[in-house]
Amino acid sequence: MKPLTPYLMFKNNAQEAMAFYQSCFGGTLEIRTFADLPEDMRPPGLQDTHLVMHACLTSDDLVLMASDDPTGGPEAGNQVQLSVNCESVEQIDALFDALGKNGNVIMPLAETFWARKFGMLVDRYGFSWMLNLPQENP
Repeated sequence: MKPLTPYLMFKNNAQEAMAFYQSCFGGTLEIRTFADLPEDMRPPGLQDTHLVMHACLTSDDLVLMASDDPTGGPEAGNQVQLSVNCESVEQIDALFDALGKNGNVIMPLAETFWARKFGMLVDRYGFSWMLNLPQENP
């Protein structure tokens, strides 16, 4: 399993915040907006928006991820999610099942355009998790 990564949720200012964090930590900042998504995957109402769908700041060993919350913005308690990049189908399935026991599945594990499998859940203690199995390199 790869290291645990904090995933920050913003209310319409993720791009500004991540640029700020880049000025503090240095490194490389990659940003994808909802407008960058394939048309059939864009959430309703976010067809031409420049809100951040996913941002990743990498500086030495630091990895910080973020996005704008398309539901209108985070509330106290859900502005940080925990993101885990898994190394196998078996690992992501086992983690999703274990963390989701007596929790709440937000997005079931499924293939996406960026991952072999991705899913989101809130565990029994109220912590939000994002589990990702990256696409295999060709």
